Amino acid sequence: MTVRILAIETATHACSAALAVDGKVLERYALAPRQHAALILPMIESLLVEAGCTVTDLDAIAFGRGPGAFTGVRIAASIVQGIAFAADRPVLPVSTLAALALGSMRETGQEQVLAALDARKHEVYWGVYQRSAENQVRLLGEEVVAAPGALPGPEAGDWVGAGSGWDSYGPALMQRFAARVVRLLPDFEPRAADVARLSLDAFAAGRMVSAEQAIPVYLRNNVAEVKRSLR
Repeated sequence: MTVRILAIETATHACSAALAVDGKVLERYALAPRQHAALILPMIESLLVEAGCTVTDLDAIAFGRGPGAFTGVRIAASIVQGIAFAADRPVLPVSTLAALALGSMRETGQEQVLAALDARKHEVYWGVYQRSAENQVRLLGEEVVAAPGALPGPEAGDWVGAGSGWDSYGPALMQRFAARVVRLLPDFEPRAADVARLSLDAFAAGRMVSAEQAIPVYLRNNVAEVKRSLR
């Protein structure tokens, strides 16, 4: 059976959409701060045209559910909810940090990633990931938002530091983790292609949610409260 999953990722400066069809992934990607709302729908349309399908041919829609920029995460959730409601399709929320980790593993060939995105306010969104037996990613502990000096981390091993958090707070993060970091990818961004790849196992395992349950993850409680106040 052909499985088609549309994925989008707009939680950082990068904006991307991807379409997985039987494991093959097509992608549209642009590093375009503050242009996500204008770019994402044309990207989706372009992918569907290339694949010769419509939204009603999709089996599910996946999205980078955060953490990340407040506006970007809301754009992804809103777009996905709209498509899912219109086409009556389930949704697969995927961690933006997990997508960043998977892409970093593919880029470097390493199997352990310290994923960090700039959270502003002198903090980072943080996740410690290892490659799983299924060639995806496994979160060690929990995703958190914290100051660089207060982050949980591994006691040993060789790790890749990836994401904008390493660009913004590199010296502070290296002071804490330098003995374990073997490579840095401070400019590496999460991509929809990796959201799509992560969503395939979730789809096979039946871990879908309904459109109304496609909720962004901000990690910061005060941001979540702002979100509720805007409803």
